[in-house]
Amino acid sequence: MREAVVFVHGIWMTGAEMILLRRRLSQCGFDCFNFRYQSLRRTPRENAVNLNSYLQTISADVVHLVAHSLGGIVLLHLFDKYPQQKPGRVVMLGIPIRGSEVAQKIASSHCMKRFLGRSTERGLLGDAPRWQSARELGMIAGTQGFGLGKLVMLGKLQHPNDGTVRLDATYSKGIKEHAALPYSHHGMLFARPVAQSVCKFLQSGTFGS
Repeated sequence: MREAVVFVHGIWMTGAEMILLRRRLSQCGFDCFNFRYQSLRRTPRENAVNLNSYLQTISADVVHLVAHSLGGIVLLHLFDKYPQQKPGRVVMLGIPIRGSEVAQKIASSHCMKRFLGRSTERGLLGDAPRWQSARELGMIAGTQGFGLGKLVMLGKLQHPNDGTVRLDATYSKGIKEHAALPYSHHGMLFARPVAQSVCKFLQSGTFGS
């Protein structure tokens, strides 16, 4: 049985920053694919439509999904609009399911809100669809507070956080397992223990041994 993993990157990114994570997941025996989308010019829901079309091109029996940051919001829209997908598990990395305080701060600034583009439309501000899929979902959140949020929030981002997303913003009903690891929002993409945890969850549905 062929198992594939589709990676969905975050805002301002292309997926190139996830190449090491994809390589490590390939070593776990998965066929890995990168879904690239326009994080600023299109809304998360519009990107979910394109992601659904992309998933139809993956010729595998099982298709897992791994998303970082805004990519997880795109997945919320995907399963809200297109719940019937091929079987597979989902791992989210640093997803502000309950909304990003940093994004809210940027969006409130007349000078800075353009840097978020259309990602705030039922997206980063906390009004994305709730997770309602029956498939197994694991969340990995960072607790090393180093990143964009430290600058935007002038050091006032509530701890613990990953430097961009507060830990409490990553909790949601429907998450099977939640793991808090000592990495920053982007640092988690390069950490071997994170890749090992992702691999373990996709294989067995748990971060544990």
